[in-house]
Amino acid sequence: MARPSSTVTSPSGDELISVRIASAMPTLTPIHRRMGAFVLANLFRSATMRIDELASAVGASVATANRFARALGFDGYPAFREALVRGFEATIAPVERLRTALESPASGSQVFDASLEQVASNLQMTRAAIDGGIAEALVDAILEARRVFVLGYGASAFLAGLMEHGLTPYCANVQSLALMGGPSHAARRLFNASPGDLLIAIAFPRYVDDTIELARLAAGHGVRVVALTDGAASPLAQVADLVLTIRTERRLAANCDTAVLAVIEALCDAVAQRAKRSVEAASGLTEFVLPWLVKPAMHIPASPKTEDTKT
Repeated sequence: MARPSSTVTSPSGDELISVRIASAMPTLTPIHRRMGAFVLANLFRSATMRIDELASAVGASVATANRFARALGFDGYPAFREALVRGFEATIAPVERLRTALESPASGSQVFDASLEQVASNLQMTRAAIDGGIAEALVDAILEARRVFVLGYGASAFLAGLMEHGLTPYCANVQSLALMGGPSHAARRLFNASPGDLLIAIAFPRYVDDTIELARLAAGHGVRVVALTDGAASPLAQVADLVLTIRTERRLAANCDTAVLAVIEALCDAVAQRAKRSVEAASGLTEFVLPWLVKPAMHIPASPKTEDTKT
């Protein structure tokens, strides 16, 4: 079952702007029509542009860009851009944060420190928000499942792989559906899934459509769906049986993957603690991969030198 791969869920604000610009095109001046055509062809890019950047892109003046916004019925360019951004908020947010940061220069050490502080804040808020009952139910669901599928795209694909890696010693059958073969291959694997299986789906802004659609497909087959996402408003949460909310704020990028990985590691630890014969499983796996592990070099202290004695 193949479907076109897309990067983010479709916003609604751009549709309103598209209709307004298209309706006004016959009455606009030539330079305004050129500006309108540029915006229609580059909706997301236009939403990230300042007034001078948009004007420069079409070879017009800032005053012309302001008049263009008024010709569409807005008070000015700020109101026009606000309407254009509507629906793209989560997607544009990292761009705006980066723009703001560059306008307020900071030293490398200050940025480094602020980033680590943000990670610590995410972890603290995530820990406080996690419901112990939901965490316990999630561990039960993993241990009781016949098969555990882990799904994510974009940066979440790497997190899905790490989750598969962490659960492998303690689950009879855990499979990451990320990366290999793409969404159509994941759909083929989920086609044979049943109510005895579990899907753990990972999605954060900017949400990837494929993750949401595949989770919906799995739920339609009776598969129990667990969502690792940012909150109840997430489109992934709408199709999940269990939702584990993780705070992923980041100053200069879309998400903080560190917080998600920390929760995944905590979940894998909880599964290891509860799994039957977990020590035997971990020991057996370690012994199996031992030929591929590099032994640390042994440090042998040098013998103390003895002074030659004259006879």
